[in-house]
Amino acid sequence: MARVVVLGAGVAGHTAALHLRRKLGRDHDVIVVSPNANWNWIPSNIWVGVGRMSAERVVFPLAPIYGRKGIEHHQAKAIAVRPEGDAEDPRGAVDVVYTDPTRAGEEARLRYDYLVNATGPRLNFGATEGLGPDGGHSWSVCTAGHATQAAAALAEVIEVLRSGRRQTLVVGMGHGTCTCEGAAFEYVFNVDHELRAAGVRELAEVVYLTNEFELGDFGVDGMSFEQQGFRTSSKLWTESLFRERNVRAILGAHVEKVEPGVVHYEQLDGTRHALPFDFAMLLPPFRGADLVAYDRAGAEVTAALFAPSGFMKVDANYAPKGYDDWAAEDWPSTYESPAYPNVFAVGIAFAPPHQISRPRKSPNGTVVAPSPPRTGMPSGVMGKTAALTIVERITKGPQAHTHTASMANMGAACVASAGTGLRTGSAAAMTMFPVVPDYARYPGSGRSLKDTIGEIGLAGHWLKLMLHYLFIYKAKARPGWQFIPE
Repeated sequence: MARVVVLGAGVAGHTAALHLRRKLGRDHDVIVVSPNANWNWIPSNIWVGVGRMSAERVVFPLAPIYGRKGIEHHQAKAIAVRPEGDAEDPRGAVDVVYTDPTRAGEEARLRYDYLVNATGPRLNFGATEGLGPDGGHSWSVCTAGHATQAAAALAEVIEVLRSGRRQTLVVGMGHGTCTCEGAAFEYVFNVDHELRAAGVRELAEVVYLTNEFELGDFGVDGMSFEQQGFRTSSKLWTESLFRERNVRAILGAHVEKVEPGVVHYEQLDGTRHALPFDFAMLLPPFRGADLVAYDRAGAEVTAALFAPSGFMKVDANYAPKGYDDWAAEDWPSTYESPAYPNVFAVGIAFAPPHQISRPRKSPNGTVVAPSPPRTGMPSGVMGKTAALTIVERITKGPQAHTHTASMANMGAACVASAGTGLRTGSAAAMTMFPVVPDYARYPGSGRSLKDTIGEIGLAGHWLKLMLHYLFIYKAKARPGWQFIPE
């Protein structure tokens, strides 16, 4: 009998657990450890954040699904990994502290034969002074709870606008190394849509504050599209949308501090500015879960498993290189730890070998560059890939086939809402192949032009709404869930 422990129940971890249970007989244990009792379809937090969807429609409890599927669930937070086990048991182990109210504070150790680290990001609001809704001065849509708070604050601003008083709304990134620019892009245009629907748009200044060097970068160094014989870029495509909706963009910005009603930021040219606001939704940078690792003797070996960012090292090339020397082959494909082949890290939990967008610094030495996105579709694919490899090794032995899924050979689709409404909504539908540009394979663009497209319109909104219901159906493991692509 084998025991597989999955840390995290987001897109990557939940996907891995469901596929492990589907493929492994009940004589093998599949165990999920997550501090959250609920699963959250995070892409729809955008609609929660403007008051168009309730939090209850984007979350559901995990326990009933895991109970039905025969997956052991521990509502707990992993704090340490022991990849060599200890003197009492040579298998690996995870130290956990329970967050379940019925066992709060209780510590335990879970043994494993295989470990999947899918802990996702730690929302690092503390990297920027005054950032975030918990003790800070800005809002967030990173969780359903945060999005609900943001919606309430936005509603108050709309009421002020209705009274005839002008307001400034700032949406964007709260640090120079943030990722998820796509989420900020979605939210700013949903805010614009809501202001128009309320009839108060002319009284509002809407500002998009981003660490991107150019609009349309999205943390993937932008995209080139070829449509009807013409080639364009995500930069030109995105700029036209900002002009059309009258959203002012501030580019290459690193937020240094958020005070009540004022964002202080530095730009790539080294200049520093203060931006007054009445409402601000600023996304935080991410860190890994900051797990500590110990060897069998109890000595700390955290640096052997984890990068300084807290994300886990996997089968990537982490050798320092200049941007022009980076290659598609640097990116991982199996998501195994090179130090411990029975340990995997998927989704945001793995340490990328480098940024996808060109890294830049201000004259003051401040890094202002998007971190690589690893959410959504790629996360699900990674989770399934690691699960299938583990199944092969359990059922056929350690030399069995290893499944692969490199972001340098993986496509991705993103449907970014620009306002909800069955008749008035719109969304930007984008596909790219591959996620990580490969300039050796695709000279000039880095990606396949026939597989990289972008369109915006009402049909995109219908598609995003359909995906909302489809992926919640899949996550609930309803009949046929496995046939819905990751």
